[in-house]
Amino acid sequence: MDIETRTRRAACTRFLNGDGLVAPADLLASVPPDVTPDVYGDGGVVSELEAMVAQLLGKPAAVFLPSGTMAQGATLRVLADARGVRTVVWHPTSHLELHELQAHTRLHDLVGRPVGSADRLLELADLESVAEPVAALLLELPQREIGGQLPDWEDLVAQVGWARGHGAAVHLDGARLWEAAAGYGRGPAELADLADTVYVSFYKGIGALPGCCVAGPEGTVSQVREWRRRLGGTLHGLWPQAASALQLLPERLAEMPARLAHARELATALRDVEGVRVVPERPHVSMMHLLLATDAPTFALASRRLAENGGVWTWPTASPTVDPSVVRCELNVGRATCAMTPAEVAEVVAQLVSG
Repeated sequence: MDIETRTRRAACTRFLNGDGLVAPADLLASVPPDVTPDVYGDGGVVSELEAMVAQLLGKPAAVFLPSGTMAQGATLRVLADARGVRTVVWHPTSHLELHELQAHTRLHDLVGRPVGSADRLLELADLESVAEPVAALLLELPQREIGGQLPDWEDLVAQVGWARGHGAAVHLDGARLWEAAAGYGRGPAELADLADTVYVSFYKGIGALPGCCVAGPEGTVSQVREWRRRLGGTLHGLWPQAASALQLLPERLAEMPARLAHARELATALRDVEGVRVVPERPHVSMMHLLLATDAPTFALASRRLAENGGVWTWPTASPTVDPSVVRCELNVGRATCAMTPAEVAEVVAQLVSG
């Protein structure tokens, strides 16, 4: 984002997506002044957060890491090493496949095998087509790149059963697991119980400083902790990020059902806007994709006008689709979104379509 765009965003007073623009001072205020620091990841607030996450997810242990890319690659390596197999099965739009510069291959000698179709959820039949030995099945809940969709619970359990029957571990990419739990109407521990290991993020739906945890068996988590050090993630002090997560987790988790309800109200309102398609039609979690019948230049101009004339920040640009007359936006329903009524959101999106 260039300086001009940042300046335009800073002048806005309402934000359509997520928590809106959070000032650095407000984010730093999520770190209590009396926090007990760790030393190289041991003790203090880091250990407190790890204990909280392990309890929330019903796992014996958890370890804090500074990034999801580091966390998931290391976890999958540990699971693969234990089985003497290098192949990990995942959806074609897995974050590891699309956004990590093939770190799983370059750093961990893993073979990622995309299975199924990029435009729909993974299905049991897709897994049953795999003949080679598999170290782990990675399940992303929800599947971000197709609008935050969740498989039916019975389908999810069946996919886990496939992995178990083939001697493979199950790892949950739970970057948005807190939202997925609300979508299923189940506690986070019930989702985590399906898997050997679970990764959860603290900066996305929780809105804390960057950081994440991996939870699972003691032995697996201990090995991930060692890999954190090998990969340069065991900083002298991890306490600011951990303290922010520990402070914000309880209140933000309590908001997830209301965010989901608001997302579904927004989807109902947006379905009445000409030129707008909501994917999925009824959101599974507190996010959705909007397919807008407009081209990229028209969208960008409309977005700029909304910011400059109405003080409303949406998206500076939209993602292209295979149809040049249709663009895509990802709407994450956070605190800023919840401050806008469905009618207000529908009006803003209508202006993005019409230009």
